[in-house]
Amino acid sequence: MNPIFNQGTSPAHRLILVLCCSAALIFFDHKMASFETVRGYLQSLVSPLQYMANAPKQMMNWAVENIVTRQQLINKNKTFRENELFYHEQAMQLSMVRQENERLRSLLSSPVRGEINKMFAEIISVDSDPYSHQVVINRGTNDGVYEGQPVLDEKGIVGQILHVGASSSRVILITDISHAIPVRIQRNGLRLIASGSGQIDRLIHNFVPHSADVKVGDLLVTSGLGGKYPEGYPVARVVLVRADESREFATIYSKPVAQIDRLRYMLLLSKEPSKEQAVKGANLPNSKQTIAGKS
Repeated sequence: MNPIFNQGTSPAHRLILVLCCSAALIFFDHKMASFETVRGYLQSLVSPLQYMANAPKQMMNWAVENIVTRQQLINKNKTFRENELFYHEQAMQLSMVRQENERLRSLLSSPVRGEINKMFAEIISVDSDPYSHQVVINRGTNDGVYEGQPVLDEKGIVGQILHVGASSSRVILITDISHAIPVRIQRNGLRLIASGSGQIDRLIHNFVPHSADVKVGDLLVTSGLGGKYPEGYPVARVVLVRADESREFATIYSKPVAQIDRLRYMLLLSKEPSKEQAVKGANLPNSKQTIAGKS
């Protein structure tokens, strides 16, 4: 059915007209750049729409990066606590290593005479009997240790070797009730006997007359009598002098200068070279043994 009135051009004519206009605009824009200003204005008008279209994606990215679940926070806190404990444990180990180094330096600087050989030893166990002050060290006959060998720390005399095994030895401390050591007062040379009292911080000096010149603070050193301990090594310091006329002898107590309750490393003294030193000496080309063999 045909319309009674025609309303403008046909769709085909409109399409052709639009195509021609588009081709003309493309030609003028490409050759003459006539629409640069118009394009800038259009870009400015479209920019807010572009930002609005991109906003949901940016919000999702922000949420993924900054919003975490409660479980993730718990796991991170747990990891941080574990790391903190680990670093604290490492710090304690470093502190212990530093203390051990200081003790070893103190031992190396102890007043050991040049003609006396020394050997390091470490305590591996302590006697559990409260009335027996003895420890076990990690040196034995394989290292040249012998019974009666004197033992000291960086401060002074500790005790002597009581029993010797192949790779370990038992040391009796000077505070043991069955131990006694001949000493002398450094100030005046007066000789005394220092006996163990069974207490870690006390030595007893028996059979000292009231007239003896002993004062609180006097340093007691080894006298060298008996041949067990070299002469002149610190043993104890007098802490009590009581002259009770009702008793036959004076009451005198001293405190060991060695840290008996804190022992870890010790020095073993010997006038004879240890097996390690003997082996080293035998391997030297200019040793006395080699010279003796040639002669």
